[in-house]
Amino acid sequence: MVLNYIWIAFFLIAFVIALVKMVFMGDYEVFPAMMDSTFSSSKTAFEISLGLTGVLALWLGIMKIGERGGVVNVLARLLSPVFVKLFPEIPKGHPVTGSIFMNIAANMLGLDNAATPLGLKAMEQMQELNKKKDTATNAMIMFLVLNTSGLTIIPVSILVYRAQMGAAQPTDVFIPILLATFFSTLAGIIVTSLYQRINLFNRTLLLTLGGACAVIAAIIWGFSQLEGEMMNRVSTNVANILLMTIIVGFIVAGMRKKVNVYDAFIEGAKDGFDTAIRIIPYLVAILVGIGVFRASGAMDMLISGIQWGVEATGMNSDFVGALPTALMKPLSGGGARGMMVDAMTTYGADSFVGRLSCIFQGSTDTTFYILAVYFGSVGIRYTRHAVACGLLADLAGIIAAIAICYMFFG
Repeated sequence: MVLNYIWIAFFLIAFVIALVKMVFMGDYEVFPAMMDSTFSSSKTAFEISLGLTGVLALWLGIMKIGERGGVVNVLARLLSPVFVKLFPEIPKGHPVTGSIFMNIAANMLGLDNAATPLGLKAMEQMQELNKKKDTATNAMIMFLVLNTSGLTIIPVSILVYRAQMGAAQPTDVFIPILLATFFSTLAGIIVTSLYQRINLFNRTLLLTLGGACAVIAAIIWGFSQLEGEMMNRVSTNVANILLMTIIVGFIVAGMRKKVNVYDAFIEGAKDGFDTAIRIIPYLVAILVGIGVFRASGAMDMLISGIQWGVEATGMNSDFVGALPTALMKPLSGGGARGMMVDAMTTYGADSFVGRLSCIFQGSTDTTFYILAVYFGSVGIRYTRHAVACGLLADLAGIIAAIAICYMFFG
């Protein structure tokens, strides 16, 4: 329901702004630009779905081998003590906990292509437990918020973009991104737990969250000891080695269980193809709405208004130049990436704005894209508090990114 209102708002706000610009400012190009955006966004949505088809087929095929080989069930048993607390609706030891873990692990390593199909698999398994098929469950919402908060340990793509844009030290944003994304995820868990009345003050969750904080601190310390080039090399290799280890490990587990791994893969891959087809309408809807909103100039007006408000209060407004990346990130990953590159091109890769735009890009994930794809894949229409929790996690990530950037580079 919330997505419905937001989608309508995109079009109505864009139409009113475009009408004002044409009548009072003589801008006769705004409506053609908006219509061009609808066609290009529709094409982009289909291309994204088409690009996902092969990846979905691959990873859902691998997951099917893991299920038949018993790996997913082993992960489910190991994670049950924590997941029972965060996802009380999911039965203890249910295979979906293994899928959730695999998705979160892929996100943490910056492996977006692997994370999406694993996440869609988890959503399908949670939908099997859902008694109201058109309404999001608490477990689904917690899972979505963990995804939209964007916890990433190795932001390889951002470091590559900084190197391409001529940054003197491309990896200087690594630790700030790690800190910002951690705060975003922590805020997402807390907010969603408050909505769902989950008690975080129990031994299991306190030990888990405390352990996560310790691991993050250790990773930060370890990478801070490396030179920039070595940091890039280690992070890239670790991510890819782990990914290949998962694939080979699942196949070996299937062989030990005497599973026909080829047939299992084909069965899972067929599910991946069907899923890719199902998400096309949802992607078209959300990307067209975002495209029209941008083409009307509404985003530029919003940024200008924020800058005026900040300067009116006498606060430092250096961060405002990077806000387009932050505001676009919940709407479109590609759009936010373009804003990040534009900020580095305009202000310089090593400028405050250039660095902050990179931290924004790495601190959260594409909330509305994830909601559209994940909920759309299982036919969820009523998202309940998912949007509110996801956006509050995004806000926490934005605030943390600004504070951390001033701390490191201000």
